[in-house]
Amino acid sequence: MNRGDQGERRAGRARRRLTQVLVSSAVIATVLAACGGAYAYWRHSKALAVARCVRDGGDPGALPVVGPGTFTTARGEGAPVGSGSKLRRYKVQVEDGIGIPADSAAREIAGILGDPRGWSRDGVDAFQLVGSGPRDFIIKIATPHTVDCLCGSAGLDTGGEVNCSIGRSVVVNLRRWVQGSPEFDGPLADYRALIVNHEVGHRIGHGHETCPAAGRPAPAMMQQIKGLHGCTANAWPYDRAGTYLGGPRVP
Repeated sequence: MNRGDQGERRAGRARRRLTQVLVSSAVIATVLAACGGAYAYWRHSKALAVARCVRDGGDPGALPVVGPGTFTTARGEGAPVGSGSKLRRYKVQVEDGIGIPADSAAREIAGILGDPRGWSRDGVDAFQLVGSGPRDFIIKIATPHTVDCLCGSAGLDTGGEVNCSIGRSVVVNLRRWVQGSPEFDGPLADYRALIVNHEVGHRIGHGHETCPAAGRPAPAMMQQIKGLHGCTANAWPYDRAGTYLGGPRVP
């Protein structure tokens, strides 16, 4: 075998390797494009399902039960609250046509998350209201039907009555925001604080808890709307002295 033959064989092997690399790259690109397309299609289909659910709602009563499914984002922004290293930026959105100004709701929610009895007391989490740009989660106030549609898209049954936390959204039921709960005998402002603290608690990794003992404050992570089980109504994760008001975890 002469040098010419050897050179030709080496060149042939190089061409085959190059062809294999190009084919492999094309296959990978095709797979990635297909996955990306499938994910986009899933997101689009999910959004369409929520939109159909909202559109097919029933007749609203005195309290708006059905809304348009569109939201206004609060424009205000606030300084970070809490000394924790995990700064969680959040937006506030209110469903259109329900009579609650988004900026007003945002101020109330910012006051809850900035309260020294709230989650910012844990030394881990800090919160900042933003009106634009990146955010870690969104707090939405919506009609019962829209809540059912949004939460139902994640397989949760809110029954027109309760709130939920799904994905990057905390979804607040207008009925609870306006009427409170028959199980909670405190002021409406405190019950709103409970809603925010409970659902944001889920967002930052807390699960459900139950009553620690009769006469003790109910944990903020307890589903107090289902009964207090001997505890007293309580909206806050911590007391004013900084003691965590928890209870046994619910499996």
